[in-house]
Amino acid sequence: MEVISNVANGFIGLFQAGGETFMGWVTGIIPLVICLMTAVNAVIGFIGVERVEGFCQKITKYTILRYTLLPVMADIFLTNPAQYTFGRFLKKEHKAAFYDASVSFCHPITGLFPHANAGELFVYMGIATGIQKLGLSIGGLAVRYFVVGVIVILIRGILCEKLYMALSRKK
Repeated sequence: MEVISNVANGFIGLFQAGGETFMGWVTGIIPLVICLMTAVNAVIGFIGVERVEGFCQKITKYTILRYTLLPVMADIFLTNPAQYTFGRFLKKEHKAAFYDASVSFCHPITGLFPHANAGELFVYMGIATGIQKLGLSIGGLAVRYFVVGVIVILIRGILCEKLYMALSRKK
């Protein structure tokens, strides 16, 4: 009987812990995400959609900016999955590589800009909790994720573009 009681207590304890975590998010991360989304939309509104679009079209001429700055801006300003619409500024042969770079940046961006991909926030917060328990700064973790993410998306974008070009020539 005691075993059944312990299993039942453990089972309900799992949901109680989940409820406590959820309440922490309701009073912490969710208001932060809403404020960030509002601020990003306000910035776009102040700058002007036309100016943002014009800038994006100009930077797509350069490989490094096409696979670093453009996906980062798309993720910050439009969030997942709307960020992929920034692909409209690219030539056909660059769209697949932009998508690859942009989708690859969905996780690394969450530490600094949690509104960018709320679905990935669970993964990041799990890792961040472990880092905090070790007594380390999650700010450093967020910056490292971001920097490594930018390097990775540049590499992936360039490689994907080269693969696309090679496969296109074989047609």
